[in-house]
Amino acid sequence: MAIPSPDLTGKAAIVTGASRGIGKAIAIALGRAGCGVTVAAKSEQSREDLPGSIHETAAAIGPNALPVRCDVRNAEDIAGMVAQTVERFGRVDYFIHNAGALWWRPLADTPLKRFDLIMDVNVRAGFAGCTEVLPHMRRQGFGHVLLIAPPIDLEALPGKTAYLISKYGLTMLMLGLAAEERGNGIGASTLWPATAVESAATVNHQMGTPEMWRKADIVSDAVLALFSAPPLQRSGQALIDEELLREHGVTDFEPYNCVPGGKPLYIWGPQATTMRWMERAGALRGK
Repeated sequence: MAIPSPDLTGKAAIVTGASRGIGKAIAIALGRAGCGVTVAAKSEQSREDLPGSIHETAAAIGPNALPVRCDVRNAEDIAGMVAQTVERFGRVDYFIHNAGALWWRPLADTPLKRFDLIMDVNVRAGFAGCTEVLPHMRRQGFGHVLLIAPPIDLEALPGKTAYLISKYGLTMLMLGLAAEERGNGIGASTLWPATAVESAATVNHQMGTPEMWRKADIVSDAVLALFSAPPLQRSGQALIDEELLREHGVTDFEPYNCVPGGKPLYIWGPQATTMRWMERAGALRGK
């Protein structure tokens, strides 16, 4: 299912974690809307255990794509990613920080090196990306930062404390940025899936089965819906993909199911029982 696409011709976007999964779907959707897209991720070659690469995503977009290898833990890589975007497209209008590290385990089962990893990949990289794109967005008087992070729900913390410190940190980053940059025409929002979405994370961490997943298209369609409005319209808001699409007239979510007739596994909102969904999905195996 696809919502009417905005015309983003002449705009430029950066999407981190764009070699596969949700990031790839977002990058391709933006490219189809006419946007120049920097496809940023570490993977330059597809592997059997980790399929997808920046070059495969760029090929799916076409000539309006710029593949850039970027380890988001490296501030120099992030600065280079933004510089290459401006050199190629002359501007940067959208920064989508989708790259993420997953660790849904209790604090007692979280080694310090794992905590450092999720903090670096999730919140630190998002912060660094914002600092690099802001000067360009300010010069334009236009920009939208979109961070893939959930609304803050303290009841969801148990069992995912370290992970949600990093993800809620992104949500706090969004709230501060939205307030600070409103006068410069720059908006900031977060977006989070209501259900489990097919990705390397859901597969490798055994977060249920395909019958419980939605396609990544539901998130990319929500991004198109968000970017169809001016940046300040939804600035400062923590959005959920399903809710945003309902606002845009989507009532049938069956086409988004990975398996026809499947039962999506809600990971957020009332149907998720504060994310305590492992009874249905089975035990998580942290990597």
